[in-house]
Amino acid sequence: MSWLERIFRRRSLYDELDEEVREHIEEKTEQLMRLENLSRVEARHAAVRAFGNPTLVQTRSREVWQWPKLESFVADLRLALRRLRKSPGFGITVLLTLAIGIGANTAVFTVVDSILLKPLPYPQPEQLVAVWLHAPGAAGLTNFAEGLRLSPSMYLTFAEHNRTFKSIGVWISGTANVTGIAKPEEVKATYISDGVLQAFDVPPAAGRWILTADQVPHTHEVAMLSYGYWQRRFGGDASVIGRSIQVDSHTREIIGVMPRGFEVMNQDFDVLIPFAFDPRHQILAGFGYNGIGRMKPGVTVGEADADIARMLNIWMDSWSNEDSGGGGHFYETWKISGAIRPMKQEVIGNIGSVLWVVMGTIGVVMLIACTNVANLLLVRAEGRQQELAIRTALGAGRTRIAREVLTECVLLALIGGVAGIGIAMAGLRLLAAIGPAKLPRVHEISFDARSIAFTLGLSLFSALLFGTIAAMKSMRPNTSLAHASAGRTASVSRDRQRGRNVLVIAQVAMAMVLLISAVLMIRTLAALRDVDPGFADANHVQTLRIAIPQQLIPDAQMTLRLENSIADKLAAIPGVDSAGLVRDVPMDEIDPAWNNIFIEGKDDRAGSAPMRLFNYVSPGYFHTQGTRLVAGRDYAWDDIYGLRSVGIVSENLARESWGSAQAAIGKRFRIMPTQAWIEVVGVAQDVHQNGVDEESPATVYWPVMVKVPWANNAIDTQRFVTFVLHSDRAGTDSLRGEIQQAVWQVNGNLPVASMQTQGDLYSRSMARTSFTLVMLAIAGAMALALSLIGIYGVISYAVSQRTREIGIRMALGARKSELRWMFVRSALALTGIGVVIGLGAAAGVARMLKALLFGVSPLDPISFAAVPFLLAAASALASFVPASRVASVNPVDALKDE
Repeated sequence: MSWLERIFRRRSLYDELDEEVREHIEEKTEQLMRLENLSRVEARHAAVRAFGNPTLVQTRSREVWQWPKLESFVADLRLALRRLRKSPGFGITVLLTLAIGIGANTAVFTVVDSILLKPLPYPQPEQLVAVWLHAPGAAGLTNFAEGLRLSPSMYLTFAEHNRTFKSIGVWISGTANVTGIAKPEEVKATYISDGVLQAFDVPPAAGRWILTADQVPHTHEVAMLSYGYWQRRFGGDASVIGRSIQVDSHTREIIGVMPRGFEVMNQDFDVLIPFAFDPRHQILAGFGYNGIGRMKPGVTVGEADADIARMLNIWMDSWSNEDSGGGGHFYETWKISGAIRPMKQEVIGNIGSVLWVVMGTIGVVMLIACTNVANLLLVRAEGRQQELAIRTALGAGRTRIAREVLTECVLLALIGGVAGIGIAMAGLRLLAAIGPAKLPRVHEISFDARSIAFTLGLSLFSALLFGTIAAMKSMRPNTSLAHASAGRTASVSRDRQRGRNVLVIAQVAMAMVLLISAVLMIRTLAALRDVDPGFADANHVQTLRIAIPQQLIPDAQMTLRLENSIADKLAAIPGVDSAGLVRDVPMDEIDPAWNNIFIEGKDDRAGSAPMRLFNYVSPGYFHTQGTRLVAGRDYAWDDIYGLRSVGIVSENLARESWGSAQAAIGKRFRIMPTQAWIEVVGVAQDVHQNGVDEESPATVYWPVMVKVPWANNAIDTQRFVTFVLHSDRAGTDSLRGEIQQAVWQVNGNLPVASMQTQGDLYSRSMARTSFTLVMLAIAGAMALALSLIGIYGVISYAVSQRTREIGIRMALGARKSELRWMFVRSALALTGIGVVIGLGAAAGVARMLKALLFGVSPLDPISFAAVPFLLAAASALASFVPASRVASVNPVDALKDE
């Protein structure tokens, strides 16, 4: 019989052992009666004496079977459960504290684990990299971009000549109009080159990949679908493979469906469309494509960077900018080099620091919760001093008592952990709701076995943390029964109070750190909101995006007239004050356009001028958006249709180039030596295009229709535009419906997308700060509440334990106000020590938060002064309530009780 079988059959084994002992004694009794002629009573006594103590013999026999420890553990569990039933208030308080702490930590860990710790869901993800370039010589570029992207000619060069990549490709994300299925709709489109899907190495759920043969210009056009779009529009019908859809007026055959959850570098999409680069028409420039590669096994990022550097000379020798008036090796002045990043770093972006801060703050809350539970257990242990003294006097070992306390703590922590799982589930929904709008890998966040293992580990760790303190206290009971029986009315000694005071000080110090961090983020958000974003009344500015494919309307002027008609229709909607159109509204995170700007009278050599952001606007845009023209005038439609050489620049560009906004009016600039000079007719206030926490980029606002200097001055207009209209009805469903109808009155094949207010975009740009603030505020509030509960508990317990002392003091003439102040002063002293310790810790943590702060010093004096004052006031209030109980103490009754 195995030991496991013996455990489950132990009751029957015990019965068998007992039966054998009884039979042995009975047989011996019969033998003595028969041989020695004794009475039954005498014979039984003799038989028992000969056998020994039956209970002791059975106990020793059971020890041979090796399960008494298990039975002892089960007995401890039963005892712990009985104690919880007898003290429901204590049990509920402890379990609720643990459940909140463990649940909050589990929820945040699940997010951190899913986003930061788990590998990307691709085969050998460590080989995947994002291909970026450094270009420190391109002055101005780094002001509004993370680095230099690739051009098509770079991709073609790298794909052919690289030595370190198994596959390399480029991609961009955008939108496309899909028609012919139901109503026209704008879908998320990702355009990819050969090598992108090969790099990810994820097989399609249906059909096949896009191959090299699908990317030959002017041939049969194809597309792939995402799993979500396949389900949403085609119901998951497998026969969709081989069918055709209209994408931007192109007929494309559906050749495959990518599996559920597949994204291109954290970019969701509906359709995948292959590029059709024609090598005969590529030039050096065109740096707007995201690069992706899969390195060969064993290749490092440094080796891949060196390979990119080697191929840059090949690239400059193989292509030119001759069609646009440039050429040769002038890109050497940009000092381009490889800046390859691991794919995981690219996907996660800068959210990692925020999540680690949140994880750290929630961890501190867990520590505070543990100290609170430890404090409660210490108070409870002191209430059991008489019981423990009696048990010690009867021979109970200290180890046995400590094990019993630890078992109870483990039981509490495990029950709290189970409850915490439910809180974690709710917390995950909260995080998904308040998290940054573009939280990476958000669809991969799930509560799984790793989360459960974390919950179990945290429960056991917290049980050891607060259980060890309580167990050590229980191992040192007062061995004097007389002392122990003095009971709860005895004056508490300094030694007995010291442990609880230390825990309260630790709570206050940790709360101090979290509260200062929260106040710093509050002041950061306030500083961000004080920044003039470059537009006004954002909640009353409605935006919508429309794309007009060239296949639908090939002529540029006809396209602009269509957009002009739409703007007029939108302006005629009741309640709409004005309307305009622009390429990129601020904070919409659309990849910017940019180029060199040459100022008349300054060095006109290629590569000598810094990069400037380009945007394209229509008349009325600045007025609708609330962007002030600080000098000059707005565009007129006659300027645009007449292709007049006029331009509008931002105020910072005007100051940098001509000294002031007023001085810029009438001055001239251009982007190529072969282009006619452009006269500055207006200067617009600076706009924080990428968010108020980033500098306003120097910007040139071109008309929405221009001559393209690098294409023989061909006329071009913006086909992907955002309309803006100002109305008090912005954001309402009724206005959205009227906008849809107004657009379709002009052209029924145009889908309307991204209808949102400028206020929505503004709020989204501050999502990271808001998310950090909310999480720190929640953690700080929890820490403050737990600390106050700790202070309240300590003072309340001190009052109850010092009733006799209070009675004596009152009998000797002490006033009640003096006695109240005695307890409040004690709480303030503990708070003061905690504040001093917390200030030092907060200074260190604030420096770690520096990257998340804006307009606020990590050692902001207001934050470091306000929080101690708040804590002191809250501490005084928390201690005043229990201290007021001294008023109810009757000196006579207190002394009689003694």
